[in-house]
Amino acid sequence: MSTDSSNQAPLVAHLIELRNRLLKCVLAILILFIGLYSFANDLYLIVSEPLRLLLPAGSSLIATEVASPFLAPLKLTFAVAVLISVPYTLFQAWSFIAPALYKNEKQIAIPLLISSIFLFYAGVVFAYYVVLPLIFGFFTTVGPGEVTVMTDINNYLNFVLKLFFAFGVTFEIPVATYLLIKAGVTTVATLSKKRPYIFLGCFVVGMLITPPDIFSQTLLAIPMWLLFELGLIAGRTVKVVVDGSQTEEDSEASHTTS
Repeated sequence: MSTDSSNQAPLVAHLIELRNRLLKCVLAILILFIGLYSFANDLYLIVSEPLRLLLPAGSSLIATEVASPFLAPLKLTFAVAVLISVPYTLFQAWSFIAPALYKNEKQIAIPLLISSIFLFYAGVVFAYYVVLPLIFGFFTTVGPGEVTVMTDINNYLNFVLKLFFAFGVTFEIPVATYLLIKAGVTTVATLSKKRPYIFLGCFVVGMLITPPDIFSQTLLAIPMWLLFELGLIAGRTVKVVVDGSQTEEDSEASHTTS
């Protein structure tokens, strides 16, 4: 009985710590949300600027639902609060798992954590400054001249948030590729041989997670492939043991010599 109790005590302590850290993350999001709420309309104007600047004369964003003028900025404010809190959330996750890591694992994890945050924000910035102007510039000019472009503010917000999330996540590909190679799940040589399939897979993923148009799918698929290549470059720094004695690079060198 005492042994069972002693085994359960660490588990309970870990669950309590996890709960406390989750509550801290939720509290941080709520604090940011409350602080940003008074700027909700300004935030929406900033997010909608890529489309508003390209709308033809006489066109504008509209609200087709009674509550949309209130709910759309509210939803955006919450999304921005979550986005800003990402570093703090990852810090809490890091603080929870760090005690279980070895020293060499911590040395790798910290740069990966920092690069993950940077790449996620880079994906969002890329979507806002590059992808959205290109998409809206295309869509607002290809329609019939007699059709007036008047986009619903809620539909626009859903479209933009989906793109932000898609690009933010896919910009993590170099980190994911590096971790797969580091963990020994795959190798640089194996991934290089499967490059054509991965290139095709990028377009399939782009089709699934972006709005249903070939333009945004391509704008996501091409960066995904380039980021995969970046992950391969980073993966070449990993020393993978082959047959218990050689690294992958040594094995390839000996094979070439023979």
